[in-house]
Amino acid sequence: MSKAAIGRKLGLHQATVRKLVNARSADDVVAKSLQRAHVVDPYVGYLHRRWNEGIRNAAQLHREIQELGYSGGELAVQRHLRRYRTGRGHAPAVGPKPPSVREVTSWIMTHPEHLRDGDADKLHRLRERDSELDRLTGHVRKFAVMMTARHGDRLEAWIAGVERDTLAPIAGFARNLRRDFDAVRNGLSLPHSSGAVEGNINRLKMLKRQMFGRAGLDLLRKRVLLAR
Repeated sequence: MSKAAIGRKLGLHQATVRKLVNARSADDVVAKSLQRAHVVDPYVGYLHRRWNEGIRNAAQLHREIQELGYSGGELAVQRHLRRYRTGRGHAPAVGPKPPSVREVTSWIMTHPEHLRDGDADKLHRLRERDSELDRLTGHVRKFAVMMTARHGDRLEAWIAGVERDTLAPIAGFARNLRRDFDAVRNGLSLPHSSGAVEGNINRLKMLKRQMFGRAGLDLLRKRVLLAR
């Protein structure tokens, strides 16, 4: 079938059909769809319960959740109920909402000792289910130890281990480190830092942006010298 015919058959916009057809795998689409927050999400449990009680009218359910604080339109409710209608009967049990990419990234980037117990448990379960995420977390934490404990001598072994892995994005990061290997290793080993210089550069850029088109060079000079 053509994309247009698929769209008519499934009631989907052509852009949505095109995105699904061109996806390399189901995971590319499912992960984004699961993580996208929706205005109906806070009321899914209520809709699920009322549907199983026999209330199948979208307009009525829309009015009911409006009284609970729902601010969206009736069309969004209809779209959510569509998945129940295809089940021909009771709605499926509502499962827990998966964590977002931002949440998982935050858990990985946080020191294990500083993670809340609940977040640490969630990350542990994710690592058990996904071997790639488990390996990624290990690589990130090893690099964090190098940065905080100044173990630049471990850099070569870390890069080699990442390059042997199949995680393309972090492997690309590791290859880029090789381009200036000595500087990176020294940065991970020596106590010296360019942080103070970079901080002053950032301050000067901020002053220039604040004053662009508003004042002359004399005032800029005074602010650069006197501002803290």
